[in-house]
Amino acid sequence: MPARTLPLLIMLLLLAGCNSTPTDSTSADEGVTSQTNQPRYTSASDRPLPALPTPHTSDDVWQRIRMQLSFASSTHPRVLKRVNWYLQHPNYMHTISNRAEPYLYYLVSEVERRGLPIELALMPLIESDFNAQAYSEKHASGLWQLTPLIAKHYGVTINPWFDGRQDLIQSTGAALDFLTYLHQRFDGDWYHAIAAYNTGEGRVATAIANNRKAGKATDFFSLKLPKQTRHYVPKLLAAAALLKQQRMHFPAIDNQPAFIQLAMDKAVILPNEHDWAELAVLNPGFRRFPVLLSGPGHLLVPRDREQEWQLAAAQFQALPDTRWQQVVVRRGDSLSRIAQQHGITVSELRQFNQLNSNLIRIGQTLLLPSRSEKLDYVVKRGDSLWRIARQFGVSVKDLKRWNQRDNNQLRLGETLAIHLTAP
Repeated sequence: MPARTLPLLIMLLLLAGCNSTPTDSTSADEGVTSQTNQPRYTSASDRPLPALPTPHTSDDVWQRIRMQLSFASSTHPRVLKRVNWYLQHPNYMHTISNRAEPYLYYLVSEVERRGLPIELALMPLIESDFNAQAYSEKHASGLWQLTPLIAKHYGVTINPWFDGRQDLIQSTGAALDFLTYLHQRFDGDWYHAIAAYNTGEGRVATAIANNRKAGKATDFFSLKLPKQTRHYVPKLLAAAALLKQQRMHFPAIDNQPAFIQLAMDKAVILPNEHDWAELAVLNPGFRRFPVLLSGPGHLLVPRDREQEWQLAAAQFQALPDTRWQQVVVRRGDSLSRIAQQHGITVSELRQFNQLNSNLIRIGQTLLLPSRSEKLDYVVKRGDSLWRIARQFGVSVKDLKRWNQRDNNQLRLGETLAIHLTAP
């Protein structure tokens, strides 16, 4: 081929290539779409990770707490000693989780709502091992181990029929109010506030002042405090550290409400036909369960049985309001003399008036438990005098005396008189 014809041949071939089209135009279009709309990953590490759970989307309340822990980690010997204790007692957290299950979601929600450190939701673990009926020799009671003085100061109801220190709603509100005050009192130092919750603000303030005067550090670990308090904050820090570092198994608790509140604006006695044992767990503040008298105006019921209990509560028969007799202490009076005059014991009189001793003062008003509060009880199938007496905390002997009978036989549908007294 002549050399001069080569350029012409090359040009013709290039033109032919430009004019050619794919045999399947559809697949070509799809190929372009695939290239432009679909992400291209050069490696597995480039692929987006699945969304991580947040505190509120987690399935477990313990993990909800873990994600929000903010106190600094501590390697102080007292903290490490408690960490080792927890690790040597692996079943401890199983017991704690079982006890905490009805309460923990509410505690966490309240701490979050107030914008407080989530570590405060762990304080009932340190205070009471999540035992809502815990009672100390210093007369502190409930999950938060509130004393009568602090409880009453923050509006907790305490009377012979109801102790709000053992009520989840009232006690949590009072404890968090008190901790908020202590946090402000100690210039924003949570360790000082928590220590003061345990031993009293006066002791902590004095310890800080003594260290400052001596030119010593005033952080919690440097303070000279009672032995119990020196180990109190480390217990909390150790539990938080184990949860945060996931070094110990905390059995899961559903991250959802365990109960709902029903308005209870009347005094009632729960009838036999309902399984009220589960209500006793959620409402330990009622001292004489199933008598719901002089309470806080609410009843906690399991969330999964909400409708059932709403229907049942609407049918509860109201008791008449309890009437209490009052007596003003006069010169020459004593508890034994007043008790004898009114046919009660000194123990009943002290318990009814929340007295720690037999000392009374002139002009003081005492309340007397009324023995005239009477309930008419209708006998149901399966009842017996023993069972009825046990339910209402009275003796079979009294039950027979009140109803003028000398045998134990009952008739279905008959009415028995039951006299309620203060516990």
